[in-house]
Amino acid sequence: MPGLLKRLLASGAAFQASSLLAAVLALFTLPLYTRHLTRGELGYAETLLTVIILVSILLRLGVGEAFVRFYFEGEDPVRRTALARTATGFVLSTTTVAAAIGLALAGPLSQLLLGARDATLMAFGVLGLWAFTNLEIAYALLRVDERRRTYLIASATNVVLTVALTVTLVVGLDGGARGYVLGNYAASTVVLVGLWALALRGRVTVALRPPPGLGALLRFGAPTVPADAAVFALNVVDRAYLLRVESPASAGLYAASTKLATIVIVAVRGFQLAWPPLAYSVTDEAQARRLYATVTTAYVLGAGLIVAALTLLGRWAVRLLLAEPFSGAHEALAWVALGWALYGLFLVFVTIAGRAKVTARTFPAAALGLAVNVGMLVTLVGPLGIAGAGIALCAAYVAMLVSAHLLTRRLFAVPFEWGRLATLVAVMAGVAVTGELLLPDEGALGFLARALALAAIVPLLFVAGFFRPEEIALARSALRRGPRSY
Repeated sequence: MPGLLKRLLASGAAFQASSLLAAVLALFTLPLYTRHLTRGELGYAETLLTVIILVSILLRLGVGEAFVRFYFEGEDPVRRTALARTATGFVLSTTTVAAAIGLALAGPLSQLLLGARDATLMAFGVLGLWAFTNLEIAYALLRVDERRRTYLIASATNVVLTVALTVTLVVGLDGGARGYVLGNYAASTVVLVGLWALALRGRVTVALRPPPGLGALLRFGAPTVPADAAVFALNVVDRAYLLRVESPASAGLYAASTKLATIVIVAVRGFQLAWPPLAYSVTDEAQARRLYATVTTAYVLGAGLIVAALTLLGRWAVRLLLAEPFSGAHEALAWVALGWALYGLFLVFVTIAGRAKVTARTFPAAALGLAVNVGMLVTLVGPLGIAGAGIALCAAYVAMLVSAHLLTRRLFAVPFEWGRLATLVAVMAGVAVTGELLLPDEGALGFLARALALAAIVPLLFVAGFFRPEEIALARSALRRGPRSY
């Protein structure tokens, strides 16, 4: 079991190292962007970037997820290469057709999605859709082979080029929302072509006709699309609702809080990238059940500490990184961070359904979550503003988790550590909520008091008996050895 956890951590670190780099660079770029973009411009740009990811899910038709699942059903390199060519060819074809249609209808689409006609901004978004979707499949090929070094080089290059282009376009050339969107995806196009030419030769093809094996991929993957789209729609509907019902400024403020929640988003995305290959590669059923339970507990511990940190110290991050017009972003920060953390837990149930090849089981849970989110947005945004949107997001994910567990528990029975999970939630939520309500929220004294409260969480977990003796021994051993490469 420790070996499997090390694989998960190593893959997660490699696959999200670029996001950590982006988070570090954000310490310098966020102040620049929020001084050169109005709240409305940031609202338009971030709403479009989010819509791109949603449409990308629809265009892939679950082929990427099916590719990862089927890749580990055998070790024949010829079969795996054919599978890779089928996946890449299909996605390249669908995205190219969609891009052509999107460019032709750029003006009306921008009016429909953003409530403002800007064909150029939408055209840049269409380029982003094409590049992002194909790059996701290229990254999937690197993930299943655990080509961590290549993945790291490509993704880090993407981050550096993106930051350089975006700063140039937004700050240097005053490109506004257009520069922000183009800067995000022009670099992705360059990296994608580079991967096709250098790292994935022989595994990429253009599908002029349905490639062999496509039917099996679609039968597995297509049922995942409604669930994936509904889940990601949770990240679209809140911004779209704020944009159209409240104001572009409110959407921009909410987008800024999401930017500040980057650290938890990075952790969740790392888990999202590293977890499925590991979860599907373990063929022993008993070992897999134990792994799923252990990883769930470890994930709640790690993600919970990050959410607690943002809850207690988020105001200082807002003051440090955002311009004055965005100072209200802290109102939604803790809720957005918690929502993303809950999304990571939902991925466990997605892999349970995928392991059983009953991928449609997660859709009712996702649909319920979307319905709860919409209802809560209508109810809470009026009186609570962007905080209401964050609360709606969390309520939706809680509903999804309960429903997903009920729908999948008989497919693959996982012995979740309910007692330990309850201890974790009680301690971390108790410290975070108590600190938020009772401790000062400004000045050096307030920061110190809240930092001490955050530092008290792990000792309190020791006192509560959360940590097992073998886990303590393993942690001590790791500390004695120091950092290692896996």
